[in-house]
Amino acid sequence: MNHTPRTRTVVSCTLLVAALGAGVTGCGSDGNPLSAKPYDAADQISFNGPTGTGKQADPDKPLEITTSTDDGRITDVTAYDATGRFVAGELAADGSRWHSTSPLAANAHYTVVVSTEDEDGAPGRKTLSFDTTKPSTTKRLNVTFGPDSGQYGVGQPITAQLDHEVKDKAQRAVVERGLRVDATPAVQGAWYWVSDKELHYRPKEYWPAHATIQVHSNLDGVKIGDRLWGGKSKALKITIGDRIEAVTDAAAHQLTFYKNGQAVQSIPVTTGKPGFETRNGVKVVLAKQYFVRMRGTTVGIAEGSSDSYDLPVYYATRVTWSGEYVHAAPWSVGSQGYENVSHGCTGMSTSNAEWFFNNIHEGDIVKVVNSNGNPMEPFGNGFGDWNVDWKKWRTGSALVNGTPDGPAPQDALRLQPTAV
Repeated sequence: MNHTPRTRTVVSCTLLVAALGAGVTGCGSDGNPLSAKPYDAADQISFNGPTGTGKQADPDKPLEITTSTDDGRITDVTAYDATGRFVAGELAADGSRWHSTSPLAANAHYTVVVSTEDEDGAPGRKTLSFDTTKPSTTKRLNVTFGPDSGQYGVGQPITAQLDHEVKDKAQRAVVERGLRVDATPAVQGAWYWVSDKELHYRPKEYWPAHATIQVHSNLDGVKIGDRLWGGKSKALKITIGDRIEAVTDAAAHQLTFYKNGQAVQSIPVTTGKPGFETRNGVKVVLAKQYFVRMRGTTVGIAEGSSDSYDLPVYYATRVTWSGEYVHAAPWSVGSQGYENVSHGCTGMSTSNAEWFFNNIHEGDIVKVVNSNGNPMEPFGNGFGDWNVDWKKWRTGSALVNGTPDGPAPQDALRLQPTAV
């Protein structure tokens, strides 16, 4: 029985996608065609646009790749720039078209690997390349990550400070996609937009003890808005120490110090008296100060009143910007373990405060329960991030389905108010 060979149309590679606007600089095979001669399925790929020396693609436009005949289909597209950033995209169900869904970077060189097959399943591959133009504006969004590099406790959030406001949700999504947090071991985590210029990142639960966290931005050269492009940002690496949690029961007047889940010390304490109750909830250690001068006037207590104070305080562990500490309070030793007499801080004997000071670290957890005080603020007065449940935290991400509804940080609180 004779078979008549099927005629296949071979279409040469034209330079791609009308959507690329200004065009691309080059297009060629990778030198290693995967299919047998004389047919290469990759020759079906169209890359349309103006050609010529010096022509570059417009990064404002999406990347689009199409097949030019009916007897073949695209099976996969991988697009990446010279720094290793990949372009997300969608492939049509029939394999006729692929288009990018994440923005291209400006002033970048891209490589695109297109895999195809014909109707008989014969594979083909084509490697194409193009350059994008420089940004049309010099306005750049720069990101500063925090905290500083070093070792921290399991409660330490990652912060991202932006030097320009980003209000539009679609633009926020671009920013979030460009901020990368890699933890070893891996954890589930998310960003939360605290304000138009600040994001916090935390995992669902506390960081694992002894984890390594690396943070960087992929926004350099990426268009965020009509007149705003991503700039370069310094990467961050921190490590996590032991899991340290100090839990104060204000009703029992006791602080229990846990290390890696084991209670290692119980300390008699005094917390805020009526009218000055200590905040309930989870706080994160902000700083340690061997000596702090604490004055009632910094927390609104009139000088000369019955509650006025001006005291030298030692072994002070700070947990809020508004002046809440865990510290030595030798003047209240007689009340420690029995009653609450402070102006909001957690006080203990000098020897216990020294031990606590030497065993607590920035980023460790300090939690207060059974106080009659207000709950710890989620933002603006330290790191109250852990008081937001995970479901609500996720709504603070522009990549989920909501926007933040918490208060913006108040830099004015970062002065020196103190309470004892």
